[in-house]
Amino acid sequence: MIKHSKTTIRHHEVLGTTMAYRETGKPGAPVALFLHGNPTSSYLWRNILPLVAPVAHCIAPDLIGFGQSGKPDIAYRFFDHVRYLDALIDGLRIDSAYLVVQDWGSALAFHLAARRPEFVRGMAFFEFIRPMPSWADFHENDADDTARQTFKKFRTSGEGEAMILEGNAFIERVLPGGILRILSDEEMAAYRAPFPTPESRRPILALPRELPIEGEPADVDEALQAAHAALAASIYPKLLFVAEPGALVSPAFAEKFVGTLQHCAVVGLGAGKHYLQEDHPEAIGRSVAGWIAGIEAVTSGRVEAA
Repeated sequence: MIKHSKTTIRHHEVLGTTMAYRETGKPGAPVALFLHGNPTSSYLWRNILPLVAPVAHCIAPDLIGFGQSGKPDIAYRFFDHVRYLDALIDGLRIDSAYLVVQDWGSALAFHLAARRPEFVRGMAFFEFIRPMPSWADFHENDADDTARQTFKKFRTSGEGEAMILEGNAFIERVLPGGILRILSDEEMAAYRAPFPTPESRRPILALPRELPIEGEPADVDEALQAAHAALAASIYPKLLFVAEPGALVSPAFAEKFVGTLQHCAVVGLGAGKHYLQEDHPEAIGRSVAGWIAGIEAVTSGRVEAA
């Protein structure tokens, strides 16, 4: 049973709207910034934040259009998320952080790290997004091609709108399909809550169409090619979580990928698909906490008592 420390949900004015974020942990400690992906929110980190709170000042935003953040009239492209996240980071006066990220949160973190390497104290990541030269690179273990065909439909005008806006397929099918355990009615209600209408689901629809596959969209592909080159060249500490079979990141791909990085430790979580926070919160939380404490011990010469 995970013991929850007090987590506060706050709202900050950003670019004419508001962004929500969960906050907990030690005042004055290094910031740990938790970034989620599609179609989730900071709620995804709810069982992990309390475990990292003893060693860090934990901040987990809801990306613009997700969770309790506002839904301005924007396209919800990758670069929109970059703009709003940058504004939130600046608004909260965060000048450095450990980044703990998954899915589109990883793409945002890698892009941020490429532009502001001095911001990054360390990068913990899993089920991450990368430029994929072909559809065969997307969901490598998708033996019956179901995931690839589904996402091709999401990226097709008309079909994607019918499936995601009208049918709410990302919440009702993709999300539970990426988790081994069965989410409770309360948990599913929390994930459904931000997206009660077709119009409210436009942020969910936008992101499958931003995945850099076969060079498209070209601007996202170019940005993430550069971000991954910067990641490979970087020397800040890294922690990669891997599950079997995984979804975006298989164990076999992870092994090859780690060979391209410097200062990257790997933690195997056992069985898991995409939303590993729901199946392995304790292992992720305790590993991140120990990793941060270890880095701080080396860089500061001591570890403060939790």
